[in-house]
Amino acid sequence: MNPLPRNLLPDNAAVADDGSLIIGGVSVADLAAEFGTPLFVYDEDHLRDRCRQAVAAFGHQSAVYATKAFLCRAMADLAYSEGMMLDVASGGELHVALSAGVPASACVLHGNNKSVFELEMAIDAGVHAIVVDSFDEIDRLERLGAQPGVTVPSVLLRITPGVSAHTHEFISTGQNDSKFGFNLENGDAARAVDRVRTSSVLNLIGVHCHIGSNVFDAASFAKAAQVMAEFSIPLDLPELVLGGGLGVPYVAGEEAPTISTWGSVLLDACEALGVRSRVSVEPGRAIAAAAAITVYTVGTVKDIPGVRRYVSVDGGMSDNPRPVLYGSGYEAALVRDPFADRSVAARVVGKHCESGDVLVADARLPEDLEVGDLLFTPVTGAYGHSMGSNYNKVVRPAVVFVRNGDARLVVRRETYDDLLATDVFEAGN
Repeated sequence: MNPLPRNLLPDNAAVADDGSLIIGGVSVADLAAEFGTPLFVYDEDHLRDRCRQAVAAFGHQSAVYATKAFLCRAMADLAYSEGMMLDVASGGELHVALSAGVPASACVLHGNNKSVFELEMAIDAGVHAIVVDSFDEIDRLERLGAQPGVTVPSVLLRITPGVSAHTHEFISTGQNDSKFGFNLENGDAARAVDRVRTSSVLNLIGVHCHIGSNVFDAASFAKAAQVMAEFSIPLDLPELVLGGGLGVPYVAGEEAPTISTWGSVLLDACEALGVRSRVSVEPGRAIAAAAAITVYTVGTVKDIPGVRRYVSVDGGMSDNPRPVLYGSGYEAALVRDPFADRSVAARVVGKHCESGDVLVADARLPEDLEVGDLLFTPVTGAYGHSMGSNYNKVVRPAVVFVRNGDARLVVRRETYDDLLATDVFEAGN
């Protein structure tokens, strides 16, 4: 009867005496009553455990949290306090990390088209390294470094290794046809190394690759390690960064390597290949995704005989665009009885003015579902809040961390007045 698989819930999820869902010792129904819905609920100890697994597998300063998966100041502080560095992909992400008290020396700046302003920001702050993505960026950094009193941080070169990950084409980044990095096959990678090594203002400390996101096949990572090792060993550089992309199960039947297994695969491969550089990785999804659920309120149940049942909730593509972008699958269940038999087929949809506003295309739900129920989708801790929008001028949800029976608000729910914060308007004009 398709009960929700327990492995999709955060580590500290349980069932209360009344049969309802609790996470971190806190009633999810009570959280919804206090903070409203939609609502992101994160198991803080789950987050900390995954950070610790990454640090244990790869070492201090070799486990770098990819903040694009989920970032707020509380998350930046948590990852750093657990021994991780932070991978930031924009000036905005760097600003949030610095605002949380994370030292710039623990941050690495990424991005395929960094502006001069972002580069200046990273230089002024003193980030650990800038991951250089193009010859144009080398030009920009050399011009900045030629200015009196300016010292450019160390750089890594992002290499496109020609390894195709088995994932959606929109989040596959290691193949030759990619907007990211210096192509290895056509010689751009070697030319970039020569260019930086002959620069009077740039200090090359390593090379970097990233083959894609939500990758389940450990062999893909091993292949990338082999390609990058063959390229990097003759260079004898201090750092080799093999990126992130480790997948997590989203629906029943999916399996993915643990962080520890991933670490063993990569580090064993590098040791066998003779890599002497410090090997680093950049997990994001593997840290945050399974730590959270999103809670919604059911507003409409619409049966179309012979077609399907639609269950409409008070969020949608504005808080989780992954199904629309990638056709990503999710499960759904009810807060009041999370492991109930789910005997009814339905499509869970959002409130936006788009037919494509679908959260769970082929959901299984309990037969007694009704308007007003709290419905949740698990494994929404990565790329939900961070990719959210105000489409239809819907306000973004709140985010709470729960731990040991306590809940703390880490991102408040937006208000309608927040929608006007950047709106410049003069009546009559």
